Amino acid sequence: MNRLGRKASETLIEMAPSADGEESNGPLCETLSTAGSEVPSSSEGLSSTETTLLIPDHQVIDKRHQSKDSIFFRDGVRRIDFVLSYVDDLNKEWEKKLERRKEFESNLQKAGLELETEDKKESEDGKIYFVKIHAPWEVLITYAEVLNIKVPIKENDIPSMVENPLDCMLTPFRLPEKVMHPEPDYFTAPFSKEKQELYLINDESTFFSPSMRNRIVNYILTRCPYGTEEGKKKFGIKRLLNNGTYSAAYPLHDCQYWKKASDPNCDNERYTLYMEWARFLRFYKEQPLDLIRKYYGEKIGIYFAWLGFYTEMLFLAAVVGVICFLYGLFTMDENMSSKEICDPAIGGEIIMCPLCDRECEYWRLNTTCESSEYSHLFDNVATLFFAIFMGIWVTLFLEFWKRRQARLKYEWDLVDFEEEQQQLQLRPEYEAKCTQKKKNPVTQEMEPYLPLTSQAVRFCISGTTVLFWVSLIIASMIAVIVYRLAVYAAFASLMENTQTLQPISGLLTPQLATSVTASCLNFVIIMILNFIYERIAIWITDMEIPRTHMEYENRLTMKMFLFQFVNYYSSCFYVAFFKGKFVGYPGAYTYMFNRWRNEECDPAGCLIELTTQLTIVMAGKQIWGNIQEAIVPWICNWWGRRKARNNPENLYSRWEQDHDLQTFGALGLFYEYLEMVIQFGFITLFVASFPLAPLLALMNNILEIRVDSWKLTTQYRRPVAAKAHSIGVWQEILNGMAILSVVTNAFIVAFTSDMIPRLVYYYAYSESDDSPMSGYINNSLSVFLISDFPERNKPKTNPENFVICRYRDYRYPPDHERRYLHTMQFWHILAAKLAFIIIMEHVVFIVKFFVAWMIPDVPADVKAKIKREKYLTQKILHEYELEKLKERLCQGDKRATEKEFIATEGKMELSRAM
Repeated sequence: MNRLGRKASETLIEMAPSADGEESNGPLCETLSTAGSEVPSSSEGLSSTETTLLIPDHQVIDKRHQSKDSIFFRDGVRRIDFVLSYVDDLNKEWEKKLERRKEFESNLQKAGLELETEDKKESEDGKIYFVKIHAPWEVLITYAEVLNIKVPIKENDIPSMVENPLDCMLTPFRLPEKVMHPEPDYFTAPFSKEKQELYLINDESTFFSPSMRNRIVNYILTRCPYGTEEGKKKFGIKRLLNNGTYSAAYPLHDCQYWKKASDPNCDNERYTLYMEWARFLRFYKEQPLDLIRKYYGEKIGIYFAWLGFYTEMLFLAAVVGVICFLYGLFTMDENMSSKEICDPAIGGEIIMCPLCDRECEYWRLNTTCESSEYSHLFDNVATLFFAIFMGIWVTLFLEFWKRRQARLKYEWDLVDFEEEQQQLQLRPEYEAKCTQKKKNPVTQEMEPYLPLTSQAVRFCISGTTVLFWVSLIIASMIAVIVYRLAVYAAFASLMENTQTLQPISGLLTPQLATSVTASCLNFVIIMILNFIYERIAIWITDMEIPRTHMEYENRLTMKMFLFQFVNYYSSCFYVAFFKGKFVGYPGAYTYMFNRWRNEECDPAGCLIELTTQLTIVMAGKQIWGNIQEAIVPWICNWWGRRKARNNPENLYSRWEQDHDLQTFGALGLFYEYLEMVIQFGFITLFVASFPLAPLLALMNNILEIRVDSWKLTTQYRRPVAAKAHSIGVWQEILNGMAILSVVTNAFIVAFTSDMIPRLVYYYAYSESDDSPMSGYINNSLSVFLISDFPERNKPKTNPENFVICRYRDYRYPPDHERRYLHTMQFWHILAAKLAFIIIMEHVVFIVKFFVAWMIPDVPADVKAKIKREKYLTQKILHEYELEKLKERLCQGDKRATEKEFIATEGKMELSRAM
């Protein structure tokens, strides 16, 4: 099903070819029809079929005054489908570039495209030439068949879904019907030049949408040869852009975004998108996905559909997360642990062992009063509930997205989308670099290939490089850990001896100061490494020479995701699963590199530090990302057109305005997906430590949708339309992170949170029936005899002559026969933690798989519509074939036999039966 073309009153079989149509099918069309539907041989640039296309005689160009904001040739009739620009720089390469351009443009004309050049004298800066490209009808229908483009054959008569009575409540969030559904629904079929009368062709100039037209022209540009250099045939606009022959290649926006075009033939879709979608004041409105798809193509449309759906699902997670946070806030005063820590008679009398060697002093437990109270906000019973809820939420999100994606595939006519025609076509870079050829066993044609030995060498180099850079990330994380260990003593000494910091010493503890500064330092390192890794990943992937576009994207995606995963999450994994777990005990501390003593957790637990780390990295990434996406392109565009922005339309042309915009690039969507998937990891892998993470993500995504739409509509050139029927390899990455999130959250609740030790104490070791949690702090702290300190660990001073100090662990006291060994309570707690992990994982996984089994990937009504449309489409095609066969029989065509007629009727009967 497709919303394409114009509504036609004629029925399929009744519609007869018009006289104009017959005139257009003259000698040129006869030449084209002899080519059939031969697919161009990508290994040789344009095929012989394509290069033999001859363009019709050029129309006489009208020199009358015309606004340069127009998207048509000077004649005002032929639409500009693509623009090439170049600068005549008189250097040593000038002649070679001139020859390339002449050869390339000559071959484009041989392929049937029509060109019109704007002299540099006509440009605003007097330096740039612009070559405007128009694809006439004959070229469009040839490549529509080559690219298997589906076009309308009959208006859709399948009844729409029954409206939900509650839809009236959503009226404030709706957009006008004309914006949401700019075109009616049609049954579609792949275009065939031999069956042109089958399709609903009212107007040849508007039958193919601008996005289809620029996609066809781009296909030709990427395969058009421009000469032979060093004995190798060179082709493709990408190479010409890389070597500076052309400076830019892009399709045009249809108008200015802030006002409608003066030309009545312009669709003004860019203006509509800006007014109804790209402005932040429309943040509460639904997205016009059909219009986005029509203007930018399915690939960009599916991204915004996924981002919008993800944001909608985040609303539920954010609401539950806020409720869990409010529970912790309202029960803060009831938390017995923080009460005992803050009580001068309990926490004030407990002397804690120094947190670093020599420089740190003994300290009283009640100095961590405020941090222990804030820790309860995130470390409470609701943490367990929220961790389980998010495990189920992830499954619901992924399963419902599959259903949403299936519905879009039907509505956008992607059910039978053939990836071989789009993503699986050979990359021009692969064809250019692979000089050896072999016969394809399927097509029986010679095609380039990369020898196995060369592949093995490239993969070894690639794998070694990836391991090296991942190791560098881990080394940077270890450097931050060393920073933590090295500066903790400095912070402790500074806060102890600086009187001005005394008023906030309760809130800003040495642990918190170290954690915050280390998190900020880690974030800066992450941003620097990201800048490097993007280029390294692209270089590695280019070196591997992937065979197809899909293979290239998948390899680059996996490398970049691996880099980003380690880069962003390594510090969170350290705080969650390593910090405070391998400390040792006073007199036998564990040291990193035999020099720096490992960090201890706060007496209230490490969860508050994980929350701090997560908040800084996640919020910092989102703020920095929005600055990069919105402010940087705006500044670049402002700087580039600061002189021309005040020029009138007749001086500053549409192609010049678009030339001064930023390039979205082939990997533009890749970075958008990567940003959102990394955010998805933050709110799933570590969400047990920070229930407000979904709320932060929700607010960011509401802004992200409008920022992305604004920059795409106003700051970037129009991307070349591309098809995609799903979010691709990102779906598998999300599935993997969903499974991993169950494991990480189970471990966070068990080992990072204090929940399990509290529950064990509540049920097994509590000594008070009236207040079961009283005495927990004293029970969780072990005793150490200060005289047992080795010289390396002993503080320089002990002004109050303390005899014992306490530390966080479950060990026997110094007067016990098993002194400083783990108590039975330690093993009980460890067993409870392991049991909890196993039970939680099994419960969540069972629920996840049950939910996934219960929710079908494709809605029942969509399945029925797909079958109905296939049946009706086949019926229409068979009826068409039958009518054509009848005509041939009536005209006495000897090739049309009665048996062929019977076979065609039988095919129709079989189709009905199926």
